Amino acid sequence: QVQLVESGGGLVQGGESLRLSCTASGFNFDDVTLAWFRQAPGKERESVACIDVDGTTDYGRSAKGRFTISRDNVENILYLQMNNLKPEDTAVYYCATPWRHTCREAGGYYDTWGQGTQVTVSS
Repeated sequence: QVQLVESGGGLVQGGESLRLSCTASGFNFDDVTLAWFRQAPGKERESVACIDVDGTTDYGRSAKGRFTISRDNVENILYLQMNNLKPEDTAVYYCATPWRHTCREAGGYYDTWGQGTQVTVSS
């Protein structure tokens, strides 16, 4: 059974850090691109970061310089290290895979999603 399970969200103060994890199972983890998206209440889903099968990364504008995406192909875990968090980073964060080898920003490119983890940043 294919599964993506996010964890690591929580309530933090502005300027603090969090590391999100996405634990995968049921497929060949190292053979697919993986990405993080987020969605805040009343806002559209936003691409945060992506990492392809070669380890090449791409970041959304809001994540550049503060967030780092990485993957552990042995433990089948996708990570998102988030530093210097801001209140506008408050959202539900999702991991996803398009079952392909390259990154795209569009959420419609991705076929399988986790259930999400809430990140709340207070000012």
